[in-house]
Amino acid sequence: MEFLENFWQIYSNLVLTIGINALLALSIYLTLSCGMLSLANAAFMGIGAYTASILTMNYELGYAWALLGGILAPAVVAFAIGKATLRLSGVYLAMATLAFGEVVRIAILNAEDLTGGALGLNGIPQLTQWWHVLGALVVVLLVFACMRRSKIGRALEAIKEDETAAGLMGIDTNAYKMMAFIVGAGVAGLAGALAAHLTFFIGPNEYGFDRAVEILTMAILGGVNAIIGPVVGAVFLTLLPEVLRGLKDFRLVVNGVLLVLVVLFLSRGLWDPARFRRMAAYFAKGEK
Repeated sequence: MEFLENFWQIYSNLVLTIGINALLALSIYLTLSCGMLSLANAAFMGIGAYTASILTMNYELGYAWALLGGILAPAVVAFAIGKATLRLSGVYLAMATLAFGEVVRIAILNAEDLTGGALGLNGIPQLTQWWHVLGALVVVLLVFACMRRSKIGRALEAIKEDETAAGLMGIDTNAYKMMAFIVGAGVAGLAGALAAHLTFFIGPNEYGFDRAVEILTMAILGGVNAIIGPVVGAVFLTLLPEVLRGLKDFRLVVNGVLLVLVVLFLSRGLWDPARFRRMAAYFAKGEK
């Protein structure tokens, strides 16, 4: 027990960060599962973080209400901008959502009275506990697993494979894409609310281009062919800098090389059920 207590005192923040990053990776997994390349999730995370923080600091609402606000605020914004942006696809959608993220960042910078501007918000109550993060991650995984096996999951897969053909088959592609966009925004906002009440401080630069690319990288690196893939990518990408900390100045170089090798040789991500089945069949054949 003493070992576990010492471990938790040292690495509790890292473990909770892994859980929050897993939520972020899952938030973009849903949009990727229907073929949408959206880079707005970092902005949605920022909206959720600031909304939840303002509710607890300025309005002294309970933590549960703050988390709810952190989910609903980005979901409402996603619904508002989705009508226009989801008409786009591919790189054009990525550019539009990236521009939206920059608009959110500039808005946060200019709303100094409410958001603290460039100085950010300091003194956020540290209310996030390990069971909050674990509970949120388990609930999101269960919901996404049910969606994947339902009519919704099959519709999203059809849209990803061929949106025109899916529309001709009677699938309301716009409605399903909007649903994925809104739910992904809500999950990103939840991650932002949890992170804000863990780190004590948030600033507008935490939710810019770098964070958007990081979220996308976690999902792609882990693999989007299974729900567990983004979680694996989040764990790998969060732990990698810590594992390589002993390399000091060479850490970023080795980090980059490892990521390039994974992308080159594991094109479907770290978690690829088809690859695992092939490996199992190969070893089973060898034993015979």
